[in-house]
Amino acid sequence: MRSLFTLLFLGAFLASAQPELDLLSLEELGSDIGIQVFNQVVKSRPHENFVMSPHGISSVLGMLQLGADGKTKKQLMTVMRYKINEVAKSLKKINRAIVAKKNKDIVTSANGVFASSVFKMESSFVYKNKDVFHSDVRSVDFQEKNTAASIINQWVKNQTNGMIEGLISPELLDSSVTRLVLVNALYFKGLWKSRFQPENTKKRTFHGPDGKDYQVPMLAQLSLFRSGSASTPNGLWYNVIELPYHGGSLSMLVALPTEESTPLSAIIPHISTKTLQSWMTMTPKRVQLILPKFSVEAEADPKRASKELGYHRDV
Repeated sequence: MRSLFTLLFLGAFLASAQPELDLLSLEELGSDIGIQVFNQVVKSRPHENFVMSPHGISSVLGMLQLGADGKTKKQLMTVMRYKINEVAKSLKKINRAIVAKKNKDIVTSANGVFASSVFKMESSFVYKNKDVFHSDVRSVDFQEKNTAASIINQWVKNQTNGMIEGLISPELLDSSVTRLVLVNALYFKGLWKSRFQPENTKKRTFHGPDGKDYQVPMLAQLSLFRSGSASTPNGLWYNVIELPYHGGSLSMLVALPTEESTPLSAIIPHISTKTLQSWMTMTPKRVQLILPKFSVEAEADPKRASKELGYHRDV
């Protein structure tokens, strides 16, 4: 493989792959906010593998907007470009479509609201979070930070089928300032529609972003995939391929710069909801696909990215 590629994970762009959502304007709903946060984080870490869920980011900001007021609410609406109450029905449709059983693949998207036991939540805040985001709303004692962290971490572990443990350390919970912890947990397990055969997996050369070559196990198959080429506004070309999962509703998208000299960091800032929608119109072609086996773990503080996008309140 000639160059570093980006993996636009299913978990990151679930909504874009849902046929049921074609009638909805994802741009209007502000789905781009999650993608913009992704772009800002990657920009600050151009040589690292990174994974996140824009759907999760927009969900958490939406949950926060339900309980915000004054300058905080104004800034959130400016960044997100919509009011939760105005698009509640559409958001509920999106959330239902993501976890629909007819997807066949296993998808769980869960939202958690953990509020301080000394903090009285408005009944409308609790109702709207449960109604729009299907949130699990609980009261916890942040003065007992070890217990509070354990409650949150156990909830995340349960929602992700044990894949994510120890999300929050007790040191992050300060009873003097912590009033609310909002969590989105996304779990996905699926099979490829076109399977990779184990006997085709061989070690091949992978060119890393550090300029070094690595011998890594690579999957390979010749099959029919929707694929094509695209370019950024400033003329940088890259190839895109869609790898559908066996349920037929969900896909993973992979982008690869055409020129070896083109860094991935030059392409990522141009990815938006409209970009993803254009990728979904590619035509099927027979492609010899070679893809490195991979696993990714990442941690990031979205506060810096949110400030870059215009949200400056402390949360």
